[in-house]
Parts: sequence; structure tokens; C-alpha cells
Amino acid sequence: MSALSDLLASQTQLDQHQTAHLQQLVAEWQLLSDLSFADLLLWVPTATEGEFLCAAQCRPTTGATAYVQDWVGERLSGSRAAALRIALTESRIFRESDPDWEGETPIRREAIPILFGDRPVAVLGRDGNLTSLRSPSQLELAYLQSAADLASMVATGKFPGPPNEREEGAGPRVGDGMVRLDPEGQVLYASPNGSSAFRRLGLTGNLLGAGFADVITELARDPFKAADLNQMTAEALGGLHPQSRELDGDGAIVQFRAIPLHPRGESLGALVLLQDVTELRRRDRQIMSKDATIREIHHRVKNNLQTVAALLRLQSRRVANAEARTALEESMRRVSSIALVHETLSSSIDEEVGFDEVVDRLLSMLGEVAGSGARVLVERIGAFGQLPADLATPLVMVLTELVGNAVEHGFPGARSGSVQVIGGRARGVLTVQILDDGAGLPERFSLDNSDRLGLQIVRTLVEAELDATLDLSRRGPEQPGTAVTLRIPLSRRERDSRG
Repeated sequence: MSALSDLLASQTQLDQHQTAHLQQLVAEWQLLSDLSFADLLLWVPTATEGEFLCAAQCRPTTGATAYVQDWVGERLSGSRAAALRIALTESRIFRESDPDWEGETPIRREAIPILFGDRPVAVLGRDGNLTSLRSPSQLELAYLQSAADLASMVATGKFPGPPNEREEGAGPRVGDGMVRLDPEGQVLYASPNGSSAFRRLGLTGNLLGAGFADVITELARDPFKAADLNQMTAEALGGLHPQSRELDGDGAIVQFRAIPLHPRGESLGALVLLQDVTELRRRDRQIMSKDATIREIHHRVKNNLQTVAALLRLQSRRVANAEARTALEESMRRVSSIALVHETLSSSIDEEVGFDEVVDRLLSMLGEVAGSGARVLVERIGAFGQLPADLATPLVMVLTELVGNAVEHGFPGARSGSVQVIGGRARGVLTVQILDDGAGLPERFSLDNSDRLGLQIVRTLVEAELDATLDLSRRGPEQPGTAVTLRIPLSRRERDSRG
């Protein structure tokens, strides 16, 4: 649960749908704050009659803030909340006639009802700093007019748009570039940054007064992208909230987002925000190229390791000495287990491994090491989840040795039984248990004094690579077999702090 929804759930009587609407407004309200050159405060009524709680605050990036302090958590009641009560009860925008003072800062306060469904559920405070009051420029006038239209849409429930039309994630902002269209799609105003973005797309003529669709069609290198962008604009002019689009032209890439301006049920045109994302897309392509290269490296390493494993298998079949053959077969399994990790990484979009799949394939491979007369069920219980590559490789080696030992030495002859590999995560620690119902550990067994190569490998990896703890013990007379418990800190910071 987010901080806003948690606050609304504990301090107000709003239902989940009303809360979701307010969350969506807060996700979009930086646009209104920048256009208004004003701070926005979300005021919600509490269970106390006439009292309002400030649940969120937004400051403009285009001008001076009205408040140095943070208002979130503050409550207003009595005469201080009069404007909020009027906006909420009368469902209309209320602006105080005289500026208020916050210390030495004159502030113009405005209360905007937030409509959801057919009634207001909260109030949006729009408070502007009047310290640098002067005659507004053409850009500021265009911003303020657009802000007034969006404020009216908030008061009538038209902004933000319906849930199925809202776009997740950040897009162009007001300062990146803005173009205002009339109801017919003609350009009424373009900010300097907006005009510059069109110049980078190759525009040589005048943007003001031109048909937006005609300009896009002329600039686009790809006619299909032009058609998509023009469709986006047409939908916004029709009152919808379309998804953003990108356009390539003259070596530049510009992202467009269109917002309908329908404050009172009538179309006043649309607001188009645009941002030059050429450099961002170039970096994205570089990252994708590097990711593809890394995946290809993992794929080649996997192939090479599988080749080495195949050579070891062939060599083991030609060796007459039983001890040498066993050593070669163990080496083959170790190499094959590492190849499993690289095979998974070769299809991953990042340096993380879905370890459950790796364990399942590893256990299937290790289950085949039992003698022909033995019947040992090897299974995974629980989940390991996603693990970083620097943990996955040593862990798969440890599991190879421990499960291999359990299968080979825990069930001599034709004895049958089971080996369970149990994984679970809690509080930043991965706990792995390997339980078998086999013969159990030898008397006076000591991990520190064991001279077996496999257990020496396990000790080295657990201490040096995993920074984990390892415990081997007998399960007890009523439940024969061996229990191995491995606890691995998942956070790099936690692992480093223990070193």
C-alpha cells in the first residue's frame, strides 16, 4: 500500500474507488502545478465535521513555491477551512478575493472541488506565490489559460481520464515543450522549447496557425507513425486520453502526449506536450546492444561448458580405473551445473536467474547418478525466486555437491528413498535445506576435518562466495537421514557487512 492510500485509509472515510481516483490525480498533477505556477495541496475531509487533512503536496518546477514547509499531515478547520468547505459543499471553484500572507509571502489561494462520479470527494488547493507579480508574458498567459481549463476539468471529473485511458509512467512535461491546439487542430500557441523540438524534426515554416496534422505528415519519415500520431491528436480533440506517441524526423526523435481540453463538456482543443528524446533513445539502443552482447557471451560460455562436459563424459568411458572414472564423472557434473546457470542467463534481460528452473533441471540431472538398482526421488519444495548471477553460480555448485553426495552416499546398493531440496526467503535471507532419509552421516563426522573434495569445494564456496552459514547434522533416530541447512544473505550490503 502506498503512503497516500495508507494515509487516506486510516484518516478518511473514502472508499477504494475514490482513493484510486485521488491517487491518479496526484500522479498527474505536476502538469497542473507547472501550468499554474502554483503549489497544489490535496485536502480531504476527515471524520470530524468541517475538518480537512492535507494528504499530498506538489510544488511547481516553473516558478517559486508558495510554501517552504511541508503541509502533508496538517489539518484545517473553522474559518481557516472556509474556502475548502465552500468548494466541497457547493461543487464550485472558489477563489479568495484578497491574497493571504504566509510570513512575508503574499499567496493567492484557490479551492477546486475534485469530482468523482456525481459528487465532490476532496478539494484541490491551488496556492500561488505573488511575490514576483508582474504583467505575464505570452507563454505565461498560455500556461495559465491551459491551467484554468484543466482545473475546470478536475472540478467536473474529466481530469485525470478514465482508468482504461490513463498512461502509466512519466512522459513529456510542460517545460519540455508545449503546443496548444484549437478544436479544429490548428496551432494556437507553441512554447519556445516546443518550437525548437519541431525545428529539430526538420520544420522550416511557421508552426503558428498551421494544421497540426499537416505538419506531422510533412515531417514524418514513417507514414504509419504519422498516422498514429495524428490519430492520437484526433482522439484528444474528441475528449479522449490517448497513449503517447513518438515521431522520427531529420535524425531526431520527439515524444508527444496529447491531453484533451474539455472543461465544461465542450471542446476547447487539446494540449500537446512534447520532448526531444533523441539522446535517451540512443542510450536505450546502446543498453539493448550491450544486453544482447552479454546474453550472447553467456550463450557461448554455456556451449563451451557443455562441450567440456561432453569431453569429460567420453574420457570417463575410456578409463578403466574406477576411481579415475568417478572423478571424471564428478567433474562432468560440476561443469554441467555451471552451464545451467549460463544457459538461463543467456535468455535473461538482466543479470538475474530464475533459480527454481535451474534447481529443477539440476535435480533431474543429479537423480540419474544413482545406481541402476536404486530408486531415489529428488524433488524441490518451496521457491528460490530470482537470484543475481554472482549468487546463482556458486549456489548451484554447492547444491550439486550436497545433493550429489546425498544421492550417492545416502542410499548404498539398491536402497530407495527421497531427497528434498527446500527453498524459502524471509527478511533478506535465502534458507536452503537438503533433507534425505538415507543412511545418515558417519559416526564422529566433522565438516571441518573432512577430506572429501566435494565438501571442501562446498566449504570454500559457502565462506568465500556466498558469505553464508552451513550446518550438517543427523536427522535423528525417529527420522533417519541427513539434514543440511544453508542460510544466504541476499542483499549485497548485508553480505559485505558480514565480511
